This record gives sequence, structure tokens and C-alpha cells, in this order.
Amino acid sequence: MQKRLMVKPLVLLALCAVMLGWPLTAAAPTARPEEVGFSAERLKRVTELMQRHVDAKAMSGAVTLVARNGRIAHLEAHGLMDLESRKPMQKDAIFRIMSMTKPMVGVAVLMMMEEGKVRLNDPISRFIPEYKDLKVGVPQGGPAPAGRAGGPPAAPRFYTVPAEREVTVRDVLTHTSGIVSGTISNSEERKVSATPTDSLATYLPRLGQVPLEFQPGSRWAYSAGAGFDVLSRVVEVASGMPIDRFMKERLFDPLGMKDTTYIPPKGNPRLTRLYSRTSGELRPQNDPGFMNGVYMSGGGGLFSTAEDYAQFALMLANGGQMNGTRFLSPRAVELMGSVFAPDTLPGRSRGESFGLSVRVVNDPVARNSFLSEGSFGWSGLFGTHFWVDPKEKVVGILMAQTSVPGIREDFENAVAQAVVGPSPATVAGTN
Repeated sequence: MQKRLMVKPLVLLALCAVMLGWPLTAAAPTARPEEVGFSAERLKRVTELMQRHVDAKAMSGAVTLVARNGRIAHLEAHGLMDLESRKPMQKDAIFRIMSMTKPMVGVAVLMMMEEGKVRLNDPISRFIPEYKDLKVGVPQGGPAPAGRAGGPPAAPRFYTVPAEREVTVRDVLTHTSGIVSGTISNSEERKVSATPTDSLATYLPRLGQVPLEFQPGSRWAYSAGAGFDVLSRVVEVASGMPIDRFMKERLFDPLGMKDTTYIPPKGNPRLTRLYSRTSGELRPQNDPGFMNGVYMSGGGGLFSTAEDYAQFALMLANGGQMNGTRFLSPRAVELMGSVFAPDTLPGRSRGESFGLSVRVVNDPVARNSFLSEGSFGWSGLFGTHFWVDPKEKVVGILMAQTSVPGIREDFENAVAQAVVGPSPATVAGTN
């Protein structure tokens, strides 16, 4: 009798939590596809798509996750996480997410903006003085010098001119800064490249010696690593915290992202093997050298899982709030997914503009996409991909460790064609 009396209040508390939409755990709740407006039959096409690529030996395996209105309707593991041991892929496998790190850094910058510590039009030199009075590389006429066989490409011929204005936070967030984003700047960056002992604080000032690829704001060109490394340093200076501590305390821990880290999880049995496709075969690859636990790259340094990253994406889909914590205002999330670099800017593709750290679908027809106008997200070099569709309240996440041409767009379309009805407005665990 005494045991029944002890258990009853706990049961009542759990029932109240469910009725009020309180999260009992950090993980997003699940739902049958039909409960959130998906066709279960059509959603199987995601599984079929992944299996085709696994069977074709284009990739070893993947994890896919699809959610709507805060509830996970699809979470599946496909193929193998290690070809040599034939270990099946796990739903909680850990992946090198590479450039899917960038939107998280973008959110950190937006947090600093909301606290009044950073502005979009702030010059980077406010936080890193070495970015004052930058030079811009201008290609020189005549044929490029020939490189040595098997060696790095020959340095391009160029001269420098002063930058017409300073590089701003907005420029870097939108890849319109010219920081290490082309032939000249990539070649010059190799002369000052980071050492195994460098941190953001020691390396980023040195990077200020590298000329910009073009005049700030004049075009769009992807800064694969350096641009968001710069933004990570901006966050460190503005917040007074190392970027790894900031991300853990302000994002990862409150979101319940227990497996997301800058520290390479070597020896962890859930770490997926990295492969590249060479001569029609999948060959194991080593981690990039900057993944050393010392240099916390904002351009691509994080490891994560599909469910962890879903917490981040669902927070954005829910207007900046998750698990009872508000990370950003709805207006900041709206701003993040707004068009800052239009598809008419040199360097962009028709139908796909750029926001603050994310691509933005501004014309689905021109992009040949099933996604709604206003959908936003980004991808990673080794086969990771995510997007948020604010109109349909859909989040899609693909985690793989081999880059497969066309799979990202096919995954988007496979998810979008499975949306056949409305989804209930109540979002358990995200209000």
C-alpha cells in the first residue's frame, strides 16, 4: 500500500507533464508519420534512396531523421558504420559534421547580437585588430606558372590594393567577405597555416596578413574554414569565453546535445568511419589535421549525432525556443533565414540565396527543389546535410561520412513529397 502511494504522485506528475507539453527528457518526442501529416508509405522512399547508394557502394552508410512540429516521424540507420568490421550503422552514431558547424556559430553570433555585444555592421577589426587595413588580391595578367608534378598548385600571380572598406560581421556570416575564399587567398593562407599548437586566439591574428579574394560585399564565395573561424574568435572576444565552453554552456547542454563536441572521440565505438570514393572504391580516410582538440574550428570542427543535431534544428524551427529555454528571439531566427546575399549576386545560384550562416531557398522552381520558399540550412563536406522548412514545420537531417553527388537534393525531395497533410499545431516539448 505504501509503495502504491509513493508511485502515484510520480505518475500524476508525468501525466501533467505530457498534458502541458513539458519535456520529460531532452530528446524530441516521436510520432507516427500520419500523426504529423506524413505518408508512411511515401516516407519509405527515404530508406530506399539511402539503400540504393549503399548498394552502389557510393557510401558506407547513413542516418536519416525527419521531424515535423517538433516530433520525430522518421529516424533510421542505413548500411554500415565501418566496412572493414561490417559493423551495422547505429541511430546514435557519431559523425564529423564539418561545415554544419557553421550555423551553430551563426547562432552564437546572433546571441551576442541580442545581448548588444556584436552588431552586423561591426568591423571584424573591433574584435581582431589585425583585420584593420586589409589588402585585396588582384589577379595579374599572363599565364599562371606551372606547378610541380604531384605537388601543390603553383602560386597565382597577383598584386594587392587596399580594401575599399572594412570587412564586417555581416560579410563573414554571408560569405561575402573575401576571407580565404579563392585561388589567391587560399594560396597565401598556406604560408601562415595553423600549427598543431595554435588556438583561435593565436592563429586568427596571423591570418589577417592574407589578402582578401575580392572587395568586401562585391560577390559571394565560400570561405570553407577561415571565415567562421574568424566569427568564432569574435564570439570569444565578445563573450569573454573560449568558443568550446560558450557552445557547451549556451547551446549544447541546454539543448541536451550530449554527444556534440570539438574533441575527436577517438576510440568511441559509435564514431563512424570516414571514407572517400576513389577509383570506384570506398577508401578509409584520416581526420583532417585541425581536428586535434586544440583548434576549435568554427568552419568545421564539430562531431555530432543525428538526434543531437535535431535538437538544434528543432530549436530553430520552433522560433528559437526548446526544452523550456529560449536561445534566440523569433525575430532573430527569422533574420537568420532571410535573404542577405541574393541569388543575383555573383557567385550564387538561381533560386538559392544566402542568409546569416545558412543557404535560403528563395525560389524553389529556379532551384529545382520540392522545398518551400524560405527553407534554410547547410551541409558538410563529408556528406552531412540539414534544413528547416518554416512553412511546413519540417526538419530534415542526413548524416553520412562520404560525399555523394546529388544525394542531398534527392533526400530533400524524398522528404517533401511525403508531406501530404497538415500537422497539429501543438508541439510537445517545445513550447
